[in-house]
Amino acid sequence: MSEQQKKPPVLKIEDLAVAYKVRGGEIEAVQNVSFEIHRGESFGVVGESGCGKSTVAWSIVNFLGANGYVKRGSIKFQGQDLVGKSGEELRRLRGDQIAMVYQDPMQALNPSMRLGDQMKEVLTVHQGISDEDATSRCINMLEHVHMPDPANVMRRYPHQISGGQQQRVVIAMALLNNPALLIMDEPTTALDVTVEAAVLDLIADLRREFDTAIMYITHNLGVVARVCSQVGVMYAGEMVERAAVNEIFKSPRHPYTQGLIRCVPKLGADKSSNVLYPIIGRVPPPANRPVGCIFSPRCDYTQTRCKEERPKLREIVPGVQVRCHFSEDIDPAQWTPGEEITLPQLADTPKSNGETILEVKNLKKYYKVQGNSLKDVVGMGEPRYVKAVENASFTVPRGKTLGIVGESGCGKSTLIKTLIGLESSTDGEATFMGFDITGDLSRRDEKLIQELQMVFQNPDSTMNPSYTVGNQIARPMIRFKTVPKNQVRAEVIKLLEAMRLGENYYDRLPRQLSGGEKQRIGIARALASRPDLVLCDEPVSALDVSVQAALLNLLLEVQQDYNTTMIFIAHDLSVVRFFSDYVAVMYLGQIMEIGPANAIYAPPYHPYTEALLSAVPIPDPTAKQKVIRLDGTVPSAINPPSGCRFHTRCPRRSLLPDGGKICETEVPPWQNIDDKHRIFCHIPEETLRSFDPVISTENAKE
Repeated sequence: MSEQQKKPPVLKIEDLAVAYKVRGGEIEAVQNVSFEIHRGESFGVVGESGCGKSTVAWSIVNFLGANGYVKRGSIKFQGQDLVGKSGEELRRLRGDQIAMVYQDPMQALNPSMRLGDQMKEVLTVHQGISDEDATSRCINMLEHVHMPDPANVMRRYPHQISGGQQQRVVIAMALLNNPALLIMDEPTTALDVTVEAAVLDLIADLRREFDTAIMYITHNLGVVARVCSQVGVMYAGEMVERAAVNEIFKSPRHPYTQGLIRCVPKLGADKSSNVLYPIIGRVPPPANRPVGCIFSPRCDYTQTRCKEERPKLREIVPGVQVRCHFSEDIDPAQWTPGEEITLPQLADTPKSNGETILEVKNLKKYYKVQGNSLKDVVGMGEPRYVKAVENASFTVPRGKTLGIVGESGCGKSTLIKTLIGLESSTDGEATFMGFDITGDLSRRDEKLIQELQMVFQNPDSTMNPSYTVGNQIARPMIRFKTVPKNQVRAEVIKLLEAMRLGENYYDRLPRQLSGGEKQRIGIARALASRPDLVLCDEPVSALDVSVQAALLNLLLEVQQDYNTTMIFIAHDLSVVRFFSDYVAVMYLGQIMEIGPANAIYAPPYHPYTEALLSAVPIPDPTAKQKVIRLDGTVPSAINPPSGCRFHTRCPRRSLLPDGGKICETEVPPWQNIDDKHRIFCHIPEETLRSFDPVISTENAKE
């Protein structure tokens, strides 16, 4: 036992059960949860949505609502039991010794107060120090979280800073009183990969510097591997495995943990040589959990005992506790997928035959900005534009997938919205199957609309809550007459079955579906007109890893069966690498690098691509990854930097003979590296080739 673990834990939870009063009784949302966190330790809590991760966190700070309460067990913070404490006692602890950071920073920030006033309040209320001292300490803490120009940030309102900066303010606020326990509930889910990397670095630094105990809730196994020292895996309200982070990834013992890891694409893996295995079924609701092992309906190793007897969390080897009757007998290396798992059968030979289905040349999309001055109002001011997409050029072969990556605001979504016709282009050319698609959507041929469909990030915003699933999928079939009217219902059912849903979903309403099921309906509706090109805008970003794996497999199968061409946007570079044949890297409206997927993920890199790869959380704690962090934020698209748009943040420009001055004044040339691989950079190819790989790992391809 380490010296750290000999000390009393900061937080110790034993046999915790949290219940909610409902009409006709109560429901236990969390059962039999036990773990402890010591000083300087980061304890990760992982699992699918509905597993009770956030409920455990809320029980610590008593944010369970009017109908929620701790039914059994104890929650000891620095030796004192928090269960049963009065509201005033807990209020003094919260914000002083226990702090919480939420997924959405705007939930914790008052939009009508300046950030400085909100931060100072934490100190003046809990410590009673002067306003001047509070200001000084707030600025110092903002510097600790690497906030640029902290004194100026103190004078701003929340809406005047970026999402990543808002999250840094919330973290700084949480640390002002040097809390003994910091609870973080999905704090990086909505952030760009580069901002997420900076926040994760910050969390690791703060844990070491302040010796804080951290409880980190997430569904992202890559984040867990980067920042956590211990991990607890939750399923349906119970903790099913608890171990050190290296043990969890090296030798997962519970079938659920093994299933989660099989769902995640590793950076460097591609669809031709690797397969994602989704976990069948779904997390049972608290009111309808199985009698025996709660995971038994989804487990590949279920026996009679599992259905009759609830297993206990037991230590099977030192430091590893598992809630499973047969964990010692399970060898993950011998696992084979059951018949319920349908995997895409990818053909060995491509179907594209070299035919180009989409060709884009120097496409531009500008948005006019209306100023507030008198000259602007009367139309005499100089027009200003948001240059959302600048000179985008690429081709997509039939039956292939082009992945597009980049930070928020780089123009990914604007590009595909312009292609589909939701936005009109400003200049340039775009031809789809030989037809010009740069004009107004109302002027497009109906056949062209039929062949070009889109899957949106949020299915709720694109589904009519008043219409059944069957009606919504049938509408494109009827509109475009893809099948005779008397065959529409049968065709819809066929699509539902292809989506792994079945005929019983035909008459359901959107509110009766889970998030993953809604996204499957969105995909089915996009495929209902039998399009040749499908544009996917972050279709899996908000989904659990198991649902994500199932949907990626589904899209691959659709592409194989129908020879569908796709453009795929995602912020997870591992997903893009796995799913795509070609990848385009965008920055501030411009494509910086484009080529075959395997070429993009190995040297030579564009410096921006290199920075993105170094920021990706990898679900492998043994992976060695270069640390390259970009300074500052993405510049304004209204007034982008001259020359190379990336030069203000480029960590490699000093390698040029003139120290990178050419980057400030001249637009870079396109360098043709090899077949279809191009890099938009002044740095010579031989220098780019000399860079070491960003990632080296024994368990994944570089």
